[in-house]
Amino acid sequence: MTRIPSHVRPEEKLALRINDAVAISGLSGSTLYKLHVDGKLRAVKVGGRRLILRDDLRALLETGGK
Repeated sequence: MTRIPSHVRPEEKLALRINDAVAISGLSGSTLYKLHVDGKLRAVKVGGRRLILRDDLRALLETGGK
């Protein structure tokens, strides 16, 4: 797992790698993947990385995935 540099606090990151989204949401990687496949959670691919925008994850959790 990549460590977040000390000068960038986790709550300041605009986009999260899957393992970071798992850590802060309490959801499993497979659940996040299923939500993405079902169209309930947007993930963007930048270079070789799949990222979840923090605001999209927050919105999902606030609505319960509805």
